Amino acid sequence: MSKNNETLEALSKEYRDTIPADLRKTNTFDWYLQQLYDEPKIARNAHQRVADMFDYYGKSYDEEAGVVEYELASEDPLHDGENTFYGRVIHEAMHEFVNKVKSGARGLGPEKRIKLLLGPVGSGKSDFDRQVRRYFEDYTSRDEGRMYTFRWTNLCDVIHDQDPADDVVRSPMNQDPLVLLPQAQRDKVIEDINAELDAPYTIRNEQSLDPASEFYMDRLLAEYDDDLQAVLENHVEIVRFVADENQRRGIETFEPKDKKNQDETELTGDVNYSKIAIYGESDPRAFDYSGAFCNANRGIFSGEELLKLQREFLYDFLHASQEQTIKPKNNPRIDIDQVIVGRTNMPEYRDKKGDEKMEAFNDRTKRIDFPYVLQYEAEANIYQKMLRNADLPDIQVEPHTLEMAGLFGVLTRIEEPDNESIDLVQKAKAYNGEIDEAEDVDVKKLREEAEKMADIGEGMDGVSPRFIGDEIAEAIMDSMHRSRDFLSPLTTFNHLEGNLENHGSIDEESFSKYYRFLELVREEYKERAIEDVRHALAYDMDEIQRQGEKYMDHVMAYIDDATVEDELTGREQEPDEQFLRSVEEKLNLPEDRKDDFRQEVSNWVSRRAREGDTFNPQDNDRLRRALERKLWEDKKHNINFSALVSSSEMDDEERNQWVDALIEQGYSEEGAKEVLEFAGAEVAKSEMEE
Repeated sequence: MSKNNETLEALSKEYRDTIPADLRKTNTFDWYLQQLYDEPKIARNAHQRVADMFDYYGKSYDEEAGVVEYELASEDPLHDGENTFYGRVIHEAMHEFVNKVKSGARGLGPEKRIKLLLGPVGSGKSDFDRQVRRYFEDYTSRDEGRMYTFRWTNLCDVIHDQDPADDVVRSPMNQDPLVLLPQAQRDKVIEDINAELDAPYTIRNEQSLDPASEFYMDRLLAEYDDDLQAVLENHVEIVRFVADENQRRGIETFEPKDKKNQDETELTGDVNYSKIAIYGESDPRAFDYSGAFCNANRGIFSGEELLKLQREFLYDFLHASQEQTIKPKNNPRIDIDQVIVGRTNMPEYRDKKGDEKMEAFNDRTKRIDFPYVLQYEAEANIYQKMLRNADLPDIQVEPHTLEMAGLFGVLTRIEEPDNESIDLVQKAKAYNGEIDEAEDVDVKKLREEAEKMADIGEGMDGVSPRFIGDEIAEAIMDSMHRSRDFLSPLTTFNHLEGNLENHGSIDEESFSKYYRFLELVREEYKERAIEDVRHALAYDMDEIQRQGEKYMDHVMAYIDDATVEDELTGREQEPDEQFLRSVEEKLNLPEDRKDDFRQEVSNWVSRRAREGDTFNPQDNDRLRRALERKLWEDKKHNINFSALVSSSEMDDEERNQWVDALIEQGYSEEGAKEVLEFAGAEVAKSEMEE
């Protein structure tokens, strides 16, 4: 059997195709000037380029939620969906972040603010920040995101004390070549290109050259008798600039360290001691532009655990954000252009929020809340992504396992409803979109009430997805150890319960509350397990179709104040109210809501008829559930539930039929047997209590 082995030639070609064609090409300043007139966007500032990046990879608008979902997060096209994000609140946070960047792109103020991502541990803020940096790298490597900088050449020909090693010097701040033009001439070019620009913003650039470049420009202009054209033609080359986090070019991350090992030069740069002997300490050529703000110029500065920095460090952020400059020690100020993003957790934020000495810093931040996910199915998708990206053992995750784990997480995060008509689990279901049209649940009102009750915001406290994901992983390995090739909700519950008190981020005051939430989740799973078994034991498509048709005949007669033909006698009779209610009560519909439901299904049937579709109760989820439950009620007295718990008390053929029916619902064979026994025991217990 032949193998399609990769060859070095093929790998090399594939790599070369990913590299911009002009990456190593040099051009003249006049070439760049013409490029500006052809494509003004190459001179965008950092906020404008990042804003366009989000739109470039695609977006969709959720009109109901009023939220734009950006595909770099919702689809992750660069990595085949490996790093997708789930949950309405997360996409709301991203939408808010992008809106602030886009406002900054228009010069409305946020360009002078720190975008502070605030959230509890494991809420996704760091992953989102990392995703933005990854996509910025990719975007700047494409034609749509291209940008350029410059380098000085042949310096030793004119500047006689120039170190031969510095004959060619790249712009230390990777500045846009536009800064080489004096402001008056630059403004003329900018006015021209803005007239051709097709964008919601205008190109702006009032930056000064960095001190080293300004030194070279002054010396060269003096040599050429202020002939700017001669300077630019003889000593400047234009080169492509592609952001690269690993090379600290256009993207920089900064994190707090021990105060003894960190000083402000890590942000602003320091003296280049190897050059002092050559140029002297006060010479701008002897400065090392290796500070984090210097490296991030033209791109993104990412501050990890920003509020853990000492107050003295945070002062540097005041100038960097508001004035868009940095002031290295004993050196001139340096203009910067970057999107400054900070991340912080809740304890540090609470501490700094109440500090009067932090008022100026707080005023220069735009807080963007990154709460935990509040939709348990979206939370389940996070765990599913975790499993999808791992080397998962040969094990089947049974139905409801991840959803119930997600429900537990959500219950720990949402505020208890200030409304006796709805409990905590019902609220979680409402957030998940499980609201019947006839139910009087106002999700928007629930959210507003919760925001008033919460300390900072709903979802900013609770159990993190990391904890639950870790316990799912432990439950998988435990199942494998016990030779179980399936992971069930019951096993997962046991691991969650057994390790709650071993998790360092869960305070003791929450233990009893979280144990109570686990019991609520167990109860919810019990109902779902019984529903699955009910579906397996009593499911009869022909009978459900017949009962559905009968129900609709009586509903139509009820609405039209007409009679219906009796199935046995053939005589006309009044609609069978007892039969109608026997179906509707399976949905817990009260007497005063029956008319709403009947009108609802009547409209549904009429709409399908107009579209040429035949009546099928399977296509209406609420009606199907009601009919299934009624059929279950009619049949359950003929089922020996105690026998479900023990295979020795049941006919093998009959049991296998039920197992097969559960397998069709997504269970493994062993998982089907477990849920049969579990649900059978629960139903038998309730039957005895009745």
